[in-house]
Amino acid sequence: MAAVPGLIRVMEKAARKAGNRLRRDFGEVEHLQVSRKGPADFVSKADQHAERTLWDELRIARPDWGYVFEEAGVVEGDPNKPRFIIDPLDGTSNFLHGIPHFAISIAVQEPRLDGNGWGDVTSALVYQPVTDQSFWAEKTRGAWLQDARLRVSSRRHLDESLIATGIPFAGAGDPGEWMRIYANLAPQIAGIRRFGAASLDLAWVAAGRYDGFWETGLKPWDTAAGCLLVREAGGFVSDYRGRSEQICDQQVIAGNDVIHSKLHKAITQALKAG
Repeated sequence: MAAVPGLIRVMEKAARKAGNRLRRDFGEVEHLQVSRKGPADFVSKADQHAERTLWDELRIARPDWGYVFEEAGVVEGDPNKPRFIIDPLDGTSNFLHGIPHFAISIAVQEPRLDGNGWGDVTSALVYQPVTDQSFWAEKTRGAWLQDARLRVSSRRHLDESLIATGIPFAGAGDPGEWMRIYANLAPQIAGIRRFGAASLDLAWVAAGRYDGFWETGLKPWDTAAGCLLVREAGGFVSDYRGRSEQICDQQVIAGNDVIHSKLHKAITQALKAG
């Protein structure tokens, strides 16, 4: 059984409090006040309440840390202290349509020792309110689901693998690029899933539920926690060029060593052919 680190407990407490409100709002989704902030990109009162709850809870425990929020943007803290990267409701469209697949994502990123920007992501939590599941990781300490150790899938062949992705939608992504990748990958793999919450997709790769994942055009708050989860579960995360950034968001490939390599090869071939 894992001894849950103190910082993870702080993050989980905040996520559970925000998650309680999300569950209540989810039960009354038809009554939510919804506004538009861009094509097919909705923001609801539920988003805003969850974000405020997370901020209120986390700043009690870490009052001098900074924040990167999906909705509120960057809140500066002590430049020598870490910052939280937070998505209060990943899967907003699912939430607003009554689909019970959404999550709260929280990551901790350390400042670089040279004082030039931001470096390692060292703690991560993806909390799924509907199932009350906490996927968490701490750098060098592994990835966990509650107190059960997570490991990426051991599958080695694409024709046995279930791969997750995100599909471009109105105003977001490159449909042509995605179709080239899909056309090259689909004949090789057992199945493709698009569930609409990248943080959970990556958490499920870490848990071995998915064998791999690819997507483009995400944001740091979508992937910061998930990238660490996959890596601490023994997997690999990179962009389409194979570069393993701390937070891969604009381009993401994730999986175990073999599946990651095969996805990378197939995506590279598709993009060259295009």
